[in-house]
Amino acid sequence: MSWYEANQAYLMRELDAVRRAVERCVGATSRPIEEAQKNGAIMDAAAHDLNPPPPLERLCHAFGLSQFERAILVLCAGIELDASFARIIAAAQNDTRQSFPTFSLALAAFNEPHWSALSPAAPLRHWRLIEVNAGESLTAGRLRIDERVLNYLVGVAHLDDRLGGLLEKIEVPVELQPSHRVHVDTMVRLWSSTTESMIPGVQLCGDEPRGKRDVAAAACAELGLDLYTIHAQTLPSHPAELDAFLRLWQREAVLSGCALFIDCNDVDATDAARQNALERLFDELRGVLVLSSRGRRRAPQRPMLTLEVGKPTSREQRAMWQSLLGETAAQLNGGLEILGAQFNFDAQAIRAVCAGVAQSSSESNHLGSTLWEICRAQARPQLDDMAQRIAPTATWKDLVLPEAQKQVLGEIAIHVRRRAKVYEEWGFAAASSRGLGISALFAGPSGTGKTMAGEVLANELHLDLYRIDLSQVVNKYIGETEKNLRRVFDAADEGGAILLFDEADALFGKRSEVKDSHDRYANIEVSYLLQRMEAYRGLAILTTNLKSALDTAFLRRLRFIVQFPFPDAAQREEIWRRIFPAQTPTESLEFAQLARLAVTGGSIRNIALNGAFLAAEADQPVRMGHLLQAAKHECQKLERPLNESEIGGWR
Repeated sequence: MSWYEANQAYLMRELDAVRRAVERCVGATSRPIEEAQKNGAIMDAAAHDLNPPPPLERLCHAFGLSQFERAILVLCAGIELDASFARIIAAAQNDTRQSFPTFSLALAAFNEPHWSALSPAAPLRHWRLIEVNAGESLTAGRLRIDERVLNYLVGVAHLDDRLGGLLEKIEVPVELQPSHRVHVDTMVRLWSSTTESMIPGVQLCGDEPRGKRDVAAAACAELGLDLYTIHAQTLPSHPAELDAFLRLWQREAVLSGCALFIDCNDVDATDAARQNALERLFDELRGVLVLSSRGRRRAPQRPMLTLEVGKPTSREQRAMWQSLLGETAAQLNGGLEILGAQFNFDAQAIRAVCAGVAQSSSESNHLGSTLWEICRAQARPQLDDMAQRIAPTATWKDLVLPEAQKQVLGEIAIHVRRRAKVYEEWGFAAASSRGLGISALFAGPSGTGKTMAGEVLANELHLDLYRIDLSQVVNKYIGETEKNLRRVFDAADEGGAILLFDEADALFGKRSEVKDSHDRYANIEVSYLLQRMEAYRGLAILTTNLKSALDTAFLRRLRFIVQFPFPDAAQREEIWRRIFPAQTPTESLEFAQLARLAVTGGSIRNIALNGAFLAAEADQPVRMGHLLQAAKHECQKLERPLNESEIGGWR
C-alpha cells in the first residue's frame, strides 16, 4: 500500500468514527459495530507505519487540538468528502434544511465537548482551520473546513491560493561555491541547535541578491524546508491585512514545512507603515525567517544572526570558468585572468555565458573575442534600464585634441587594460583596497569632444559605454539621489562598463560652505558618488562644462583630469578634414576658410550634417554654399552672431 493509499484508508476510518457518533444521535448505525471495529483495526495497522505520519495527526499535534476540536474538524471534512454525510447530519438535527455541520450538532454528538472550541483565540478559528458562517448564531451557524486544510488532510500539497500572489518559491541551487557554503553551514548549525520557541532569524547583507537567495535556499533544503520569498514592498501594511497574512503564513509553514525569505533590498526607509509591518513580522513569526537587505536592519525582539554575502571570490570565479569551459579555456592563452578582472559574475551568469560559448560556431582563434562579447551582453540588461547605452564608433583618428590630452587618455586606457596585473599579480589590491577604482574628469566647453573621448576609450577597450545624466539622477528628496546612484553602480558592477556621468555641475559645486541642511546633504551625495567611483571596478568619468565650479577637495579624489580646450584654427581645420565620411560627395571645399568659424567640434559636426542634407535635397555634392546655410542655422540656434571675417568666401 502506498503512502497516499494508506493515508486515505486512515482518513476514511476517522470519517467513519465521526459518522457513527452522529448516527448515535438519532439511534441509527450504518453497519454493525463489530465490522466497523474490525475495519478500523486493519486501517490503524496500515496507518501506523506511515512515514511521514498522517496529515491529520501532524495537524492536530502542531496546533494543539483537543479530541473534541479534532472531531469537529473531521466532521467538516466529512461533509466535503462523503455525500452521505449531508443526509445523516440533517437527520441528526431533525431538519432537512440543516444538512451541514453546526456547533450544536458537535456539542451533542462528540465526547468531552467544551464551549471554548469555537472561541476566536482557540486553534480552529485562530488558525482558520474552519470558518463559521457570518451572520448566523454560533451554535446554529454553518461550519466549513478551509479548502487548503482539506487538501492537506487528503495529501494534496500546494501553496495557499491567498498567499500565491505574494510569494515565490526559491529553487535550491545546483551547487554552491565554498565562500557561500560557509554561510549555509553556519545557518544550519544555528537552526539545528536552537531550543527556543522563537527560532533566531538570519539577516543576509550585501549587494548580491541572487547569492543571498541561493545561500538561504540551500540552508533550508538541508533542514527539509522549502523557501518562499516575499518582497517587503508587497507585504500588507494595513493591520488587519497584515494579521491575516501572518496567520495564513504561519499555518502554511506548519502544513508545508517551509521558511520565509523577506527581500528588503530596495525597501523605502521613509515608509513608516511598511517599517512597522516589517517589525511586527520579525517579532511575531515563529518559524524559520531569512531577511535580505543591503545593510543591517534592526530586529527589536527577535534574535538575529547577520552574515555578509558577496559574489564568488575571484579565485572561485576563475575556477568556474576553467571547469565549465573545459578544453576551451586552454585556448584563451591567459585570457581568463583578464576576463575575471573585468567581469564580476555570479555562478548563474558564468554558466549562462559558457552555455552561449558552447552554442556559438566561432573558430578557435576567435573564441576569446566571442567569449568577451557574450560577457558584455550578459552584463547589459540591468544597466540598460537605468542609463543610455552609447554604441561607440569613434576611434583615435576621429579625436582632434592637443597631444598632452591624448597622452592622458592613453594612460587611462592603460590603467583599465592592465588593472588585473597591477592590482592582483603585483599585489596593490592586497596592500590597500582604497582608491582602486579608475576615475576621471573630462572638463571643457560643450562640443569639445568629451563624449567622443569616452567613445574612443570604449572602442579601444572593447567595453560598453553608458551615459548617465546627473541632472536627471539628482532628486529634490533627501536620500533619493544616493539611492539612484547606488542602483546605477550596482547594476554596472557585473560588467565593469565605462560610466559617463554627464552634467556633473548638477551635483558638484563649491560646497565647502554649508549654509543649510540641503547643502550638508549635497556634500553627502557628492561624497557617496566619489566613494563609489573609487571602489568601482570599471572606469567612471565625470563631464563638466565648468571645472571652476567644482570644489578642489573633490578634484583631488579623481585619478585623472583631462581639460578639453576650445579648438584653435589648426584643430578646427583638422576636424573639418575628418568630418565627412569617405563616401560623402564633396566639391571645392576650402577647409582653411571653414576653420575661420570659431565653433567647437560638436557644432562643426552639426553644420556638416545639416549641409549634407541640404546638398542631398538639391541632388548636389556638398559645397561651401550648403555649409554656409547650415552654419547660419547653427549659430542662430546658439544665439551667436556671425562675422563676415568668419564666413567671407563661403560661396
